[in-house]
Amino acid sequence: MPTKIKNNYDANSLKALKGLEPVREHPGMYIGPTDEKGLHCLVREVIDNSIDEALAGFCDRIDVTITEDGSCVVKDNGRGIPTGINKEEGISGVELALTNLNAGGKFGGGKKDGGYKISSGLHGVGVSCVNALSDTLTAEVCQNGHIYRQTYHCGIPEKPLKVVGKTNETGTTIAFHPDATVFETIVFNYDILKTLLRELSYLNKGLTLSLTDKRGEKIRQDVFCY
Repeated sequence: MPTKIKNNYDANSLKALKGLEPVREHPGMYIGPTDEKGLHCLVREVIDNSIDEALAGFCDRIDVTITEDGSCVVKDNGRGIPTGINKEEGISGVELALTNLNAGGKFGGGKKDGGYKISSGLHGVGVSCVNALSDTLTAEVCQNGHIYRQTYHCGIPEKPLKVVGKTNETGTTIAFHPDATVFETIVFNYDILKTLLRELSYLNKGLTLSLTDKRGEKIRQDVFCY
C-alpha cells in the first residue's frame, strides 16, 4: 500500500492578500507582462482617469511629462479626485482611489451621483495598480481653492492627504516612478507614448494632449488635438 502523506492543508493554509498586495504579488494578472508593454500600460491607466473627466465634460487638457529622473507625470485640468473623507472607509477620496482595487467614480449610477456615465480604463483598478507597482507615487489635487498632496511608496501612504498651498485651478497630477524590482525595464519610450497620445487625441475630439521628455540635453515635445 502507498505511504499515506500527512495532510497539513487546512484553513490556516489559506492566505488572504489585503489592500494592494495582490497586485505586487501577481502583477501579470492586472497589467499583463512586466516588460516594456506592461510599463507603458501604467501611463495609459493614469491617462484614462483623466480622459474620464474629459468624457464627462470637465477636462480639456492632459499633459504627460517624463522627468529627468525617469518618472512619469500626468496632469489634467479636471475636477480633481475627491479630497473629502469617505464616510464608509474613514480616509480621503484620494487615498481610497489610490489604495483600493475596487474604488472609483465608475461604480455608481453615473452623473446623478457625481460619477461617470461613460468611462475608460480598468474600471477602478487602473490608478491603484499604478500606485502598487511604483516605488514612489505622489498625487496632487487642486480643488476647493487648495492644493492637496499625498505620497506613497509601493502603494503605502507616507502620511494622510494634506493641504500644501492655495490655487484657483482644479485638476489632478499623478507623478510616479515604476518599481525596478517589478519591471524588466523602467525606461519610458518616447515614441510609444507619442503614438498613444496621438491615438487618444484622435478618439477624443477637442481634447489637447501634450508629451514632454526632459531627459537628455534637448527637451522633446509634441502636442496633439483633433
